[in-house]
Amino acid sequence: MSGAPPTGGAPAHPTDHDWAALDRRLDAVPGTVSAYLGRLDAPPTWTRHPDATHYAASTMKVAVLAALHRAAEAGVLDPDAPVPVTNDFASARPGAQRFSCARHFDNDDTVWQRLGDRAPLRWLAERMIVRSGNLATNLCLAHVGSPAVARVWELVGARHSVTARGIEDLAAREAGITNLVTAADLAALLGAIATGATWPGPLATPAGCAAMLDVLVAQEHREDLAAGLPPGTRIAHKSGWVRGIRHGAGIVYPADAPPYLIVVCTTLDPEHAADLDACELVAGISATAWAARHHLG
Repeated sequence: MSGAPPTGGAPAHPTDHDWAALDRRLDAVPGTVSAYLGRLDAPPTWTRHPDATHYAASTMKVAVLAALHRAAEAGVLDPDAPVPVTNDFASARPGAQRFSCARHFDNDDTVWQRLGDRAPLRWLAERMIVRSGNLATNLCLAHVGSPAVARVWELVGARHSVTARGIEDLAAREAGITNLVTAADLAALLGAIATGATWPGPLATPAGCAAMLDVLVAQEHREDLAAGLPPGTRIAHKSGWVRGIRHGAGIVYPADAPPYLIVVCTTLDPEHAADLDACELVAGISATAWAARHHLG
């Protein structure tokens, strides 16, 4: 895949035919590319395999963030109370040994520098999103619990997405216990957060949803969806990646058009993954969506 958008250049006024042409170009990608594009609280303008499941990678961290905010608003936990920063977690596989995550796989060394100390859950949740910290994620998940995250997916109407284990829980992974997402479910989750910041929704109070959006806007990994937007464009988003997988899910806030949801999930054929720049692939789709921002829905 070249550095150009997968459309070969985004048209000024995409039509139904143009989305079909984009689909045809994506058909040539060796793997599964799923997408969801549309306005908030409206039917999507374009979807591609929206219900295909993908390994979640770090996109599952958005559901953990929402679960933490819900628990805080319910009084189940105090997000500002310091908790121990440890690297010892219960496996999701019954009877399995406890596990830890590896520092060299993490994107955020800041949390590791506080290992053996204490830190507020609110700060850990921010590091989980802003730097996509793995240790921060496992700590947040340990405090809110997987059932609370499952409830988040249920409340937004997700049909296929699950957050069943922590990061690097190898015993659970070997038992088939995993984390899955779809483009449609990620769009539903982000849409609920975005609309919930304006009026009460199923996840949290408007203040809570607005706080979640602020954290998502602050994400520092901007090499996929954000790379397809003009510099300075506001986007509340989360990326996720492991070998052969690159996802981007976000809400884009143009200055000259209503906000829109865009989710792109890619699971590439391992034999060909090294030959493709998945970030450029996602950025190209994002650029095409940006060009169509006045004509969505």
